[in-house]
Amino acid sequence: MRLADYSLHPYRLRYARPVQWSDVVEDSAPMMLLRLIADTGAVGVGEITVKPTWCGATARSLAACIEEMFIPLLRTLDLDDPTLVRAALDRIPENLAAKAIIDNACWDLVAAQRDQALWRLWGGAQEIELSWAVTRQQPAVMAKEAAAMVSRYGFKTLKVKGGQGFSTDLQGISEIRAAVGDDIQLYVDANGAYAMDEAFDYAKALADAGITYLEDPCALVPDAAFKQLQQESPIPLLVDFGCWSPRDAALFTAQGAQTLSIKPGRFGLSSCRQMQTIAQSSNCGVVAGLMGESALGTLAALQFAATIPSPALPAELTWFLAMEEQVLSVPLAVSDGKITLPDFAGLASLVDWAALKSCGRHG
Repeated sequence: MRLADYSLHPYRLRYARPVQWSDVVEDSAPMMLLRLIADTGAVGVGEITVKPTWCGATARSLAACIEEMFIPLLRTLDLDDPTLVRAALDRIPENLAAKAIIDNACWDLVAAQRDQALWRLWGGAQEIELSWAVTRQQPAVMAKEAAAMVSRYGFKTLKVKGGQGFSTDLQGISEIRAAVGDDIQLYVDANGAYAMDEAFDYAKALADAGITYLEDPCALVPDAAFKQLQQESPIPLLVDFGCWSPRDAALFTAQGAQTLSIKPGRFGLSSCRQMQTIAQSSNCGVVAGLMGESALGTLAALQFAATIPSPALPAELTWFLAMEEQVLSVPLAVSDGKITLPDFAGLASLVDWAALKSCGRHG
């Protein structure tokens, strides 16, 4: 296949309530969709969440990068093998956001061309267990949301966003536990809020509170200090923000990492598959991580989640439930904390292009 045409579509999807992340409070989710059209007529799409502190790009800078650097390169390539396409993209340094969205669109293009769902091409499972992320709010509000999401969708695992201070984090955990009961697994993501010399005490306090995993208690790098922290921690550390590539995955696993958060919406599907192979060869657990995707991006990321044979934690790919708008023509249904993947040959066939245009007006 050769590239015949392409288009870029920035858009925003409104949240049901303002969301407080570790770096920003927002009332809508900024997205970019890339559509690739092959000379065979097959169409592939990819989506990325566009936030400078998350992916190092704005919508305008991402569009310029794709159009000026990567589209000319794509026109010279055979698109039948996305891993080779990604290798060609990686000859240009940096620009991970552009590479990720192109990579994902290329894999979707292959699925469309072969007229089969990507998760089936990869031999993945059709049913995937999911978790819900409880973002930063007052502890009582977090507990109320946690109980509501468990009741409505049947989640068995909750990811609790920490980083509000030891006492507030522990109070939040206590109130969430009281609201959802003892049978729900809780783990915490501190988003690197604490110092390295605080991380062990934080991990111990969380372990005493019944937390099963701790993500990014501090800024993690694959060095001797990380190795010692992981060895001494009473609960496994989940590495997220310090691990951006297969090379990083190899460095962290060499230092004894027990679990990696792997994000198709951040790294691209080709890199995610490489990182999964590296992790599994070192007996390191893998979690399909949250990247703030819409239902469209979630469906793409779930193709990867379907291939993880024994995930350390349920896939975090449910953030689309926080949004009041979507650009998919069919809903994604979560029941009993799980999702059953639809059989579809390429995401482009499921995009509601009218809704995309409407959301683009306030994008």
